[in-house]
Amino acid sequence: MRALKIAATGMTAQQMRVETISNNLANMNTTGYNARRAEFADLHYQQMARAGAVNASDGTVLPTGIQLGLGVRPAAVTVQLAQGAVSATGNDLDVAIEGRGYLEVTLPNGQAAFTRDGSLKRSAEGLIVTSDGFAVSPEITIPDDARSISINESGEVYAYFDDAPEGQRLGEFTLTSFSNAKGLEAIGNNLFKETEASGAPVQGVPGEDGLGTLRQGYLEDSSVDAVREVTELIEAQRGYEMNAKVITAVDQMMSATTQVR
Repeated sequence: MRALKIAATGMTAQQMRVETISNNLANMNTTGYNARRAEFADLHYQQMARAGAVNASDGTVLPTGIQLGLGVRPAAVTVQLAQGAVSATGNDLDVAIEGRGYLEVTLPNGQAAFTRDGSLKRSAEGLIVTSDGFAVSPEITIPDDARSISINESGEVYAYFDDAPEGQRLGEFTLTSFSNAKGLEAIGNNLFKETEASGAPVQGVPGEDGLGTLRQGYLEDSSVDAVREVTELIEAQRGYEMNAKVITAVDQMMSATTQVR
């Protein structure tokens, strides 16, 4: 009874789909989060009679053959790259990325990570860091006596002081792009790491070479569509139930076979 194992793979696939959807719904309010989608592929096929095989001594060829599928397997969980809506926060160090690109941050071990979460903060030393305290690269330090901070669309950071009408340029944010952003490895805390699949990071000035721009005082919302996710959740639940019914039906068939006298 191959159907038992086939239905079991179907239940496992729908379970993974539900887990992916639940993670999307859990992150529907996460800054800069992009929804994930579980993708599947069919498993191997058992060739009972190959298409094109000779079926008789007169040379008759089978037009289709008999191929029995052995189930389904997970193929990928893909990030659905999409621009989330931007919401006003009014905070000087909040920046939303409108378009392509990631902010680069430096992890405690010295490695680079990338994020679209622009909810930046100021450390005790005046360094601009993420909510987890990771320094944004290139490093920009805000003087203690700065009255306010201004960040323009090109990423230039200016500080304003009480005794000077003009702002002082502190530095400039850069954005990083990848040839295959879907190949980045998510490591949590809204951070991603470079992989062989993503390609090498390419830094540039916001607003140039196809990169997005920065918008001060705003944050990018999650791109999760709650209505769509709930609809897919119902579909996954129904798929799981149907595969469970297949197992029940096969179990009844096997019971009938053992009761034959």
